[in-house]
Amino acid sequence: MTIDRPADTRPTRVLLLRHAQTSAPDRFHGAESDVGLGPEGWLQAQEAAEALAGLRPGAVYCSAMRRARETAGPIAAACGLDPIVVPELHERRMGPLSGSPIAEVRAEVDRFIDRWGTGDHDAAHEGGESYRAIRDRVVPPFVSLAERHPGETVIAVLHGVVIRVLISALIDGFSPADYRRIAIRHVAVNDLRFDGETWRAEALDLEPTALLGSASGLP
Repeated sequence: MTIDRPADTRPTRVLLLRHAQTSAPDRFHGAESDVGLGPEGWLQAQEAAEALAGLRPGAVYCSAMRRARETAGPIAAACGLDPIVVPELHERRMGPLSGSPIAEVRAEVDRFIDRWGTGDHDAAHEGGESYRAIRDRVVPPFVSLAERHPGETVIAVLHGVVIRVLISALIDGFSPADYRRIAIRHVAVNDLRFDGETWRAEALDLEPTALLGSASGLP
């Protein structure tokens, strides 16, 4: 006799965090700049791994970019997993500005990002991706990875612009006008919930150690 069991009604918990600090933190690194972690970044990745291991995630995802893979690797290993690479979740394409000193090009980058908040989602500097292009690239695979783990906890190690776009596009109460107020510190965790239809933020911009002891803390 087959016994029908109720579907798991708990939301999926997605811990979305930015990669650790790169070896050249004073430069803009877009999709064209596949830089790895620096000494501080390796320390951050290891500390995050130690803090997150007890959450027993069902999977650890990352983009194919070196800085994301090098952050996700220690986290996945501490959880007894191999990181799953999702190539579409790479950082924003920055064109000729990728790898440039932040101090030299910030004004040019910000000039177009400011237009995202006023509704011009197609604005972009020459060679750079617009808000709309990033959103259309990253939202479907991000939602898909959550859908594969109903009721579980998963970790996704991604990039600053990608995280801001995902939160502003998906989370109730956020919009592109909130882009700048979404913090993107290295390895800070955004604790999200997905019920199969809608997303909400349980907490944003957490130190990984703030999640210690919350393995069974799904509401």
